[in-house]
Amino acid sequence: MRLHQLPIEIENGKINIELDIKEGDTPICVVYCGGKAKMTTLPDHGETKVITHQGKVKRVKYDEGEEF
Repeated sequence: MRLHQLPIEIENGKINIELDIKEGDTPICVVYCGGKAKMTTLPDHGETKVITHQGKVKRVKYDEGEEF
């Protein structure tokens, strides 16, 4: 599974998400929905789609293409 759960804290209506990343790392995507935060790294090439339904995230779809 490419998505990794992130610990979150909610204080005074604000959501605090702590990420441990270094400058120059690969690109990331953070998705928050329904009180959960998840993070994934993005591929070097291809598409990453966030699929929603009725205002909720249903899945994250990766299409890295094919080599011919």
